[in-house]
Amino acid sequence: MHVLIVFACFMASAARSAPLPESGSALVEDPRFQEILQRSRSLTQKILDSIADTHSSCIHTETLKLDSSDIGRFSTMATNIGIPPAPVLTAVSENFTLETGLRVMHDGLQLHQGLLSSIAPRLAEKDKVVALMSDVRDLKIQIAKMQKMNQSHIAAPPTSGSVELRLPGEFEVQVAAHLTLVQLQAFSWDVARCLRSLDRSAGDDNQS
Repeated sequence: MHVLIVFACFMASAARSAPLPESGSALVEDPRFQEILQRSRSLTQKILDSIADTHSSCIHTETLKLDSSDIGRFSTMATNIGIPPAPVLTAVSENFTLETGLRVMHDGLQLHQGLLSSIAPRLAEKDKVVALMSDVRDLKIQIAKMQKMNQSHIAAPPTSGSVELRLPGEFEVQVAAHLTLVQLQAFSWDVARCLRSLDRSAGDDNQS
């Protein structure tokens, strides 16, 4: 079920975003905000580019393919293992404010950093997972900087990044790593689209 939620979010975010509400427009136009946003876009692309190699390096079970369309059959295992679904991220609009978008991006990145942190010690090959976890952390830091610039709102209390997983055996470790990478990939696509819609240097790219 969690995978279906993530991909539903992905499909929803593909729609062209509505004009940014006036309350967030001034902040988005700020050159400092745009500078942080550019770093965030680069980090998001780096994460997306590294997921396939990371998956290949640590997943050795033949039935666990990154591009497999048959991932719904692991939904029960995901629940049993304790993998939470990613938060739903949509385009910034009157009903989904800039503040909300930044919070959802931060919370989603924190979730996946926690999942990777819980899984990595159980993997035989963990170097690329650790490197990916570092990139997720760095992107979370950039999002937090944009949140800090949003001084018109009271910051929400931070949520815990720790995730307790039930991993009794090697197969559960493999499934947990696989599902985490699949979910992180889908969430990162949505982050990329959300950031692109806020990029004032993107020009026609925002319309693609």
